[in-house]
Amino acid sequence: TLIDYKLGKISEATKRAIQRLKEKNILVIGATGRPLSMCKELESLGIDGFITANGAYVKFKDEVIYKSILNKETVNNIHQFAKQNRHSLSYFTEKLNMNDVHNEMTLRSLQQTLSLNAYPEIDEDIVNKEIYLMCLYGSSETIQIYQKTFPNLIFQQWHPYIANVLQTDVSKSIAAKYILNYFGYLPSEAIAFGDGENDIDLLNFVGLGIAMGNANQKLKAVADFVTKDCDSEGVEYALKTLQII
Repeated sequence: TLIDYKLGKISEATKRAIQRLKEKNILVIGATGRPLSMCKELESLGIDGFITANGAYVKFKDEVIYKSILNKETVNNIHQFAKQNRHSLSYFTEKLNMNDVHNEMTLRSLQQTLSLNAYPEIDEDIVNKEIYLMCLYGSSETIQIYQKTFPNLIFQQWHPYIANVLQTDVSKSIAAKYILNYFGYLPSEAIAFGDGENDIDLLNFVGLGIAMGNANQKLKAVADFVTKDCDSEGVEYALKTLQII
């Protein structure tokens, strides 16, 4: 949504648009599937509120507004099952770690969703940390095996090769509700941009949902407005066209 996929960074026009929003005292919140540690570039633009881990962890400055914590037994059970069956798992704290199962499809998925070209580091003590979200990497058939083995958990597939592992429902829209309540805003007063299937609920939740030109077709179908691609200054174009800046 924000990162120009040709340049691999946030464009000057998008930075300028974010600054204009802030000058108009419009609250700007980053909403991402990434962990907080991967939001440094957004922090450098003056964004200090984040919905991270696909909605499992919400923080504004130094205050944690909402977090969904997986219990240690669940984390350990999934961790051991994935280890035995050689499936890749990622673990979200404020950082991102993975298990030691590496393969081409997992790396490709990390590139597509988090722009990572290498695996996150392994933390041998990860099962004892406070985990907000786990992601399972595998085909739909693999995910179905987990659903049958762990019927009390939710396996929320949002990418052809990735599913969130959840005890309770987690989404960007649920997180957005918490942050809007925190600041005293109504959903109808909020605007959201997105480009993937994990943004569908968010665009449905807010008053104005904007899909990037490079967005998933399912997202475009629910959007109120479809802007240009992220590499064609889609964020700035939408905000100017809709007379928000």
